[in-house]
Amino acid sequence: MSTTTTTVKKIHLRSSDDQDFEVVEAAALWSQTIKNMIDDGYDNDIIPVPNIKGSVLAKVIEYCNKHHEAEAQAEPEAESSSSSTTPAPAVVDPKLKAWDAEFVDQDYPALFHLVMAANFLDIKDMLELTTQAVADKIKGKQPGEVREIFNIKNDFTPEEEEAIRSEHPWAYEED
Repeated sequence: MSTTTTTVKKIHLRSSDDQDFEVVEAAALWSQTIKNMIDDGYDNDIIPVPNIKGSVLAKVIEYCNKHHEAEAQAEPEAESSSSSTTPAPAVVDPKLKAWDAEFVDQDYPALFHLVMAANFLDIKDMLELTTQAVADKIKGKQPGEVREIFNIKNDFTPEEEEAIRSEHPWAYEED
């Protein structure tokens, strides 16, 4: 009886605060930035990931692993059920959708760090997910509340603010 073992290629990432992570290469390739580094022949043992702390990089890796696993599980099903040359429409796994919702259910600072990491690492699906979560959280909030969330100083005088409110009353309507 012969057993075939397949080796899974892993790569090592180092966060800005010098935490090291080992990740399956296929999952790391969800990041276009890391993919480009590998494609360009980056030959060091450890790929530096500046600007991203270890705690945030761990969450990014968790996201990439989860989505890579879901994609890998969906591929055999798509191949076996497809008899035509036309690709079947993408089916969103309800379990993955629920996992994504839980993944972005975080406080603003943590969510902002994930947005910045997804942007820096060029992980389009994660960037869309996290920015949509931010948009959903600020939906229906008054301008003052949004300023507070994003730490934006209101530099309008009361007269200027009143003029803006009268020019754009729809922006200040409460639902």
